Amino acid sequence: MKNWKTEAIILAVGLVVLGAQIESGINNFVDKDRVVTVKGLAEMEVPANKVTWPLMYKEVGNDLSTLYNKISNTNKTIVDFLKKKGITENEISINAPEIIDMQAERYNNNPTPYRYNVTTVITVTSGKVDLVRSLISEQGELLKQGIAITGGDYRYNIQYDYTSLNEIKPQMIEEATKNAREAAQKFAKDSDSELGKIKRASQGQFSINDRDANTPYLKRIRVVTTIDYSLED
Repeated sequence: MKNWKTEAIILAVGLVVLGAQIESGINNFVDKDRVVTVKGLAEMEVPANKVTWPLMYKEVGNDLSTLYNKISNTNKTIVDFLKKKGITENEISINAPEIIDMQAERYNNNPTPYRYNVTTVITVTSGKVDLVRSLISEQGELLKQGIAITGGDYRYNIQYDYTSLNEIKPQMIEEATKNAREAAQKFAKDSDSELGKIKRASQGQFSINDRDANTPYLKRIRVVTTIDYSLED
């Protein structure tokens, strides 16, 4: 009888210890799965540091040799204008002219007095964004010399870019992470929990867009990070 009682006591103690361990394991498992997922946003406005400016003009005529000479003279006038204003030669490229033979057009039902329609484009690619913007407003000087820079063709729109994203990435990621943590801390406080360590994080993609339609030379950069934090009692 004495041995039986001893064994029963040992068994009871073992069951209590086992139950405590199971309870602790369950609590740890539940705590392990307590996670809050938050997003952190960072935005920055920067000026464009690269501009591509296509200067497009058209010439019409019936003799290709005459047109070629006229285009050569016009190109020289435009390049001289740009250099005089501070654009260097390696920032200027002259595209091959695009020639349309109006008589060869099958669907041209409206005869024109000129056989050839030539489009020529001189492109300025530069980091001198402010200078180029001022030249765009001064191109009337070319008009005084009989050169009409035309627009309206989507292929030849002025394009502004920002090319130094890698320089500001660390700062923006830091800000986005900080904003995400503040949101997670607020959630933890509202749920009577303590904020734990980061369990998982994804940076998200950076986007670069015009600030608005009227100021394409100002860029808005945006990144959203997604972070999982553990929650603890």
